[in-house]
Amino acid sequence: MTIEIGKPAPDFTLPSEKGDVTLSALRPRKVVVYFYPKDDTPGCTTEGIDFTRLLPEFEKADTVVLGISKDTLERHSRFCRKHDLGVTLLSDADSDVCERFGVWGEKRLYGKTYMGIERATFLIDGDGIVRRIWRKVRVPGHAEEVLEAARAL
Repeated sequence: MTIEIGKPAPDFTLPSEKGDVTLSALRPRKVVVYFYPKDDTPGCTTEGIDFTRLLPEFEKADTVVLGISKDTLERHSRFCRKHDLGVTLLSDADSDVCERFGVWGEKRLYGKTYMGIERATFLIDGDGIVRRIWRKVRVPGHAEEVLEAARAL
């Protein structure tokens, strides 16, 4: 599936440590949904720390930040405790939401091909419309760029 700017984001309900989170239930707040490959890897850890550091600013911008990977809730819990993360992490164990957002697919590393999550971020407005998309995200400075875009909505 291809997600397009100006179109509604696919609704979903996924589990978090604090219970199920439904995208549409967060309206009229803005929502940042960032997809990342795997808990406790260098890039994913840095991204989680960066979004956590900026959470107070996202709150001021009336924006919820959600991180999604295929990791289990238990693994998310350990990851959050280990790095003192405050972002809400959701488990998409069966890749359904990843597929609907178009971030699950073939990847290559060191000449090997495998299926995985593309690091990508979506900014959704208070009406559930996708307003910005970042694909193949480079982590340094990314959370700051997303915050500026959320403030501008």
